[in-house]
Amino acid sequence: MLRSLGQRPVTGSEEDPRVAELRTAVSRLRRELAAYPAEFPDRAIAEDELAALAAMALSGAPEIPRLRRSLLLIAGAIGSVSALAGGLTDVRDAVELFGEPPRG
Repeated sequence: MLRSLGQRPVTGSEEDPRVAELRTAVSRLRRELAAYPAEFPDRAIAEDELAALAAMALSGAPEIPRLRRSLLLIAGAIGSVSALAGGLTDVRDAVELFGEPPRG
């Protein structure tokens, strides 16, 4: 996994490695959520926000405040589902690659 903000795209590639990390993490959590057999009250919220994150990652230029909002909604929706904790952690780590929220 990519962990450094200082990493650059591979020569010949225009893709930001942070975006690639986000896309991978979101894809993994979407697959895990789809395979999770039990229903829970906020599952639709998690699915919608993961779709929004996937679209932002696909665009290549995600909006950082929107990334953080989606992460909070996803965490609130599936935070108590321990089977999805690893995927959620990966998404959180990928969002954090985009930097700290502005202080204010």
